Amino acid sequence: MMQGRCRGIALAGAAMLAGCATGPEPELVAVVVPPPIYATDLPPAGLDEAWWRGFGDPALNDLVARGLAANLDIDAATDRLDAAAALLAAERSDRLPTLDATGEAGVDLGSDNRVRASAGLFGRFDPDLNGRLAAEIRAAAADYAEADYILADQRRLVAAAIASQYIEYRRTGAQLDLLEQSTDLQERTLRIVTLRFEAGLAANLDVRRAAADLAQTRARRGLVAIARASAANALAILIAEPPGTFAPPPAQDASAIPDYSRGPAAGTPADLLRRRTDLLAAEARLAQAAARIGIEQADLRPSLTIPGTIGLGDGTLGGLFTNFLAGVGAALDLPLFDGGRRRAEVEAAQAEGRARLAEYRATFLDALGEVENALVAIEAYGQRNDDLAEAIEQSETALGQSDALYREGLASLFDVLDAQRQLIASRQSLIDSEAALASSHVAFHAAVGSQGY
Repeated sequence: MMQGRCRGIALAGAAMLAGCATGPEPELVAVVVPPPIYATDLPPAGLDEAWWRGFGDPALNDLVARGLAANLDIDAATDRLDAAAALLAAERSDRLPTLDATGEAGVDLGSDNRVRASAGLFGRFDPDLNGRLAAEIRAAAADYAEADYILADQRRLVAAAIASQYIEYRRTGAQLDLLEQSTDLQERTLRIVTLRFEAGLAANLDVRRAAADLAQTRARRGLVAIARASAANALAILIAEPPGTFAPPPAQDASAIPDYSRGPAAGTPADLLRRRTDLLAAEARLAQAAARIGIEQADLRPSLTIPGTIGLGDGTLGGLFTNFLAGVGAALDLPLFDGGRRRAEVEAAQAEGRARLAEYRATFLDALGEVENALVAIEAYGQRNDDLAEAIEQSETALGQSDALYREGLASLFDVLDAQRQLIASRQSLIDSEAALASSHVAFHAAVGSQGY
């Protein structure tokens, strides 16, 4: 990361952005961001390392490593950072003198066919009397800082996207496994009902009902398979692999949802969000805006350039190294009248600065909302999982009792099928809720800008 960036605004509290150029400092209006208050307490503190390792899943760790190394959006952001670095170097070079060389040679066609030649050096130096060059360097440095943060932000987003798609891939795998179990359960019920019907102990309507439930369960398999393929293809794109042929590495337990075993890093909201790279990029854009105000304000002040020349030769080939002429001067540019153009450009830059400030505040508040939503979701889904586990336990007991009563002729098939539906629905809900809890941990770390790489 680039060191020594201009920081013009605090995450919580009053903030004022000002430039560093020579001359009047560009100003942006102060902004006050109220201190945020979370509706829930932070979960227990976790280790400050690669947050996705908290899932304890080697397959996920492998996918994230591959994505951070090969993702095309990260590659593009890296190239833009290189471009910003080159432009910053170019702006800094303007503070140094420039020197160009010229040469000329020819033959005068005539009676003597005289050969003529001359050479010269032309130089120029800008002492930056009005501070424009300094402001341009600050603007380029802010551009570089933004590109640097955007690269880090792409890594944040890619890691979160890979984790989210991997959780979805595992969720659909668990759903397919559950469908297999549910199909086996309903097939056994259908066989029992069919035998009872053939023995004259059950009506044909019972057979039809059991067969319909079985067909409904089988019909869901196609939809889950579509979602699973979509998650696999999304993972392939994130790690720059061709979709359709990519298969995520096998998990230790393909039927289980990854369980996040660590809490997010503890700290105040402002401290947590201070690491969020898109917020830092917005802060860099504020610095850009301040620097560009300084650029426009520089045009209201006089500018000075110092040109110089060195000439060799008197127009003949023999005199090329015998004649020497040097000169140095100064050119002062005093802005007098332009119909208000320069003032209008300053006002436009200041308006753009205020717009960047509003965008920064919006980004900050959006980030707070994302953190708050993730924290509420972590708490809510954790409680929901406990309730669903209780529902599954009760449904399993109810199914066992109703099945035993049905075999004895003391309960109807409707009671058995209803208990089956409740059990299957509760199991499906638990899989979805566990996946949602895992995704909420991903969302939290993405929201606070956790790095770990």
